[in-house]
Amino acid sequence: MSKFVRSSKFRHVFGQAAKPEESYNNIKLTKNAWDSNYIAVNPQYLAICWQTGGGGAVGVVPLKKTGKLGDGDVGLFSGHKGPVLDIAFSPFNDNILATSSEDCTVKIWQIPEGGLVKDQTDAVQVLSGHGRKAGTVNFNPVANNILATSALDYKVKLWDIETGDEKFNVDGHTNIIQSVDWNANGSLMTTFCKDKKIRVLDPRSSSVAQEREAHEGVKGGRACWLNDGKLLSVGFSKTAERRFAIWDSRNLKDAITDQGIDNAAGIIMPFFDSATNVLFLAGKGDGTIRYYEIVDDNKAIYFLSSYSSNQPQAGMAALPKRGVNVSTNEIMRLYKAQASIVEPISFTVPRKSDIFQDDLFPDCPSEEPALTAAEWSSGKTSEPKTRSMAPGFVAKPAAASTSFTKKEESSASTMSADQLQAEYEKLKARVSYLEAEIVKKDALIKDLQNK
Repeated sequence: MSKFVRSSKFRHVFGQAAKPEESYNNIKLTKNAWDSNYIAVNPQYLAICWQTGGGGAVGVVPLKKTGKLGDGDVGLFSGHKGPVLDIAFSPFNDNILATSSEDCTVKIWQIPEGGLVKDQTDAVQVLSGHGRKAGTVNFNPVANNILATSALDYKVKLWDIETGDEKFNVDGHTNIIQSVDWNANGSLMTTFCKDKKIRVLDPRSSSVAQEREAHEGVKGGRACWLNDGKLLSVGFSKTAERRFAIWDSRNLKDAITDQGIDNAAGIIMPFFDSATNVLFLAGKGDGTIRYYEIVDDNKAIYFLSSYSSNQPQAGMAALPKRGVNVSTNEIMRLYKAQASIVEPISFTVPRKSDIFQDDLFPDCPSEEPALTAAEWSSGKTSEPKTRSMAPGFVAKPAAASTSFTKKEESSASTMSADQLQAEYEKLKARVSYLEAEIVKKDALIKDLQNK
């Protein structure tokens, strides 16, 4: 009897790495140990957390400039006082880049038209408010100029980057926030925390809507949104097995499915293509990328195949859907970062026909925001605006450059009043302890002198 084979248009998806001349050689990837993807990409630019002798820098390379990069081919944004920990491009302006750093600040940079031809140290906006290292940056996918940041002060903050104003603050985490992700309409967020919990946040009410322990392992993990209100978490078991689980964001009581992956040591970096429902899981420190199809049945997820390389990935980024090559049926392009090279990997669906495959390429999110920052902050919600992916489609002209009202970086301590008070109480207790020890020592010396 023949074995039943599940029908899927993505069963034969395969990954193909770019040739060396189509990759980005001679880069200097950061050596910082923070768990980050280290790179970001859009249809115009590739940004890389850059290794420098002091402070923090980000290298920006035009996407078309491949091959061996010379000294004049990479411009640097180098205004941070500590290493850069995370980077993200605006979904509505390919020239806007956000960076977070160990110096507790988040900075917004604007790439000049024509590219970053010389190094810059002055950001167009400085977001100061976190009391510890700023670890993640994530732009809202629907509202223009809304940015979410998280830090080692265990807070998630929402900013209007145009004015530099902090709009909302979400407490409730008890350890390092390892990942932050927006849902498709930018109304909710999910986080994965070192306390092993996955959380659903309602940022505009500054609250944690739901939370529960996702994985039992101590190494941490990540979380991202899928379609239809589902969430994915990746982490480790007690025996250090890498695992993933799928959850219903409306009820986190029990996982829809919880499956093992392997026993490798690196954290999994998830990338989800909402148009095809294909999920890509890339392991840090190994060369494997597994991909799965998310479906609406009792199994919820089906393994498709994997891409393997003998060169491990240190970080990775996914090209926005509007940038893929539809003429080759490319459904996803991942950029794999190593110490000195960034290598594009193209995932395609083989088809005999050369005509546009509309079943593979439904309309994708466009470069036009559905809401302003003020509208989103006031409580409005909207689905993202979309655009056709068919050849010949002409996107609307890019919006005018954002006019930033810059808030200068404060020279004072970035610790909050509560944190300063707690530090004061700790130091006062230490002084009291030392004073008591001195009294004991003085009494002991006096006793010895009297003998």
